[in-house]
Amino acid sequence: MSRDEEIAIVGIACRYPDAASPNDLWETALARRRAFRRMPEQRLSGAYIGSSDDRDRTYLTHAGLLRNWRFDRERFGVPGGLHRAVDHVHWLALETAAEALIDAGFPNGAGLDRDRVGVVLGNSLTGEFSRATQLRLRWPYLRRAAAAALDGAGIEGDSATHALTLLRELVRDQFPVPGDESLAGALSNTIAGRVCNHFDFHGSGFTVDGACASSLLSVMTAGRALLDGDLDFALAGGVDLSLDPFELVGFARTGALAVDRMRVYDDSPTGFLPGEGCGVVALMRAEEAERAGLRTYARLAGWGTSSDGAGGLTRPRTYGQRLAMDRAYEMAGIAPDDVELVEGHGTGTKVGDEVELATLTEVRGHGAAHAVLGSIKANIGHTKAAAGVAGLIKATLAVHHRVLPPTTGVERPHEMLRRADTPLRVLAEPEPWPTTLPLASVSSMGFGGVNAHVVLRGLPGRPVEALPPRVAALGRRR
Repeated sequence: MSRDEEIAIVGIACRYPDAASPNDLWETALARRRAFRRMPEQRLSGAYIGSSDDRDRTYLTHAGLLRNWRFDRERFGVPGGLHRAVDHVHWLALETAAEALIDAGFPNGAGLDRDRVGVVLGNSLTGEFSRATQLRLRWPYLRRAAAAALDGAGIEGDSATHALTLLRELVRDQFPVPGDESLAGALSNTIAGRVCNHFDFHGSGFTVDGACASSLLSVMTAGRALLDGDLDFALAGGVDLSLDPFELVGFARTGALAVDRMRVYDDSPTGFLPGEGCGVVALMRAEEAERAGLRTYARLAGWGTSSDGAGGLTRPRTYGQRLAMDRAYEMAGIAPDDVELVEGHGTGTKVGDEVELATLTEVRGHGAAHAVLGSIKANIGHTKAAAGVAGLIKATLAVHHRVLPPTTGVERPHEMLRRADTPLRVLAEPEPWPTTLPLASVSSMGFGGVNAHVVLRGLPGRPVEALPPRVAALGRRR
């Protein structure tokens, strides 16, 4: 892809644990902050937390949680009934999309040809709030089961009727009455449509589900639509508010979860701590963004995707990951070892980290120039469908500010990182990025064996020889 055909990132917005804005997320990375807290009882009842050999419970106690977020429904003209009927993931996506439009210089979409604006967002399973409301729809089954239990216990007549009435109030009546809004508000595929509906965008609006690679795949999909001329402006990213027993018990069964600490690319991996949040980037064809005089943070120079194929449904494979990377570097027209910053998938699982390190070493070449390696998951948790765009935002800001961020979560580097010929390194503190045209890459992989890799190119600029005082202060080891 020639530089005239690249995709410009002209706007960024996000809300992640302890990061209500892209600048917050950037400072979190620079300071190696960790946004993990004990799961509150209202999010995960202690009744679900038990030993690792209890098949119906999870051993997880900590996660990366959003704090002090409340959707401003007055700002968006959302009545109370609608707000309660719709999963919160819709509102977080709408709010973040609005902020991305503001950052790009098009508040509420003003100044854009709304027929040529599209929205592509990554999400899996909507959110935990929708799954909870399904209890109301299971009431007939619960009532029959409760009635049978009462009868078996010899409880009959008025006492049984009274007990079932109480149970109905506790279970069924706690949730919104079903209707068209609760149906649309419980679906993943309507999240992007809600954003289009609010801003009256007519280009296209749909949701991409590639599990934990969803948000990076959405960016690629939007980028392709821009290159093909189907859109002139796109919002892309991902959103995830899903920390309930369905996922937390399931991940516990795979042994992928950490307990209260998370280490990535480390000799003693922990698994991951889950997180939640949303990230959205605003995209345009680079030539048109430049002609319009818009600020460009960085450019998408190339991307690639692949499947791990046989044997790779839930376990990563080097061959599949390499295909995605090779395709991305071929599209970008650069050598893999020209990239100086790699924002990895980095979940902290033994197999996952080892496969990724082996793939990056193979692609870059033994003895090749070092690239700084990191994973934003060590700061905010694995935000699943919103994880890839979190890494993209971190890498974009690194390219934009010309700062190589430190690596969080590495206490003793993995054996592969200690080899003499490794083409990767981890940083204890941020470093200035002296390259006049910085290059970075971002990886994201998902259940089902999907792999995604994106190459970022910075704009030409003067070499940076020293860190700004604020960055140096944030990055100083304490």
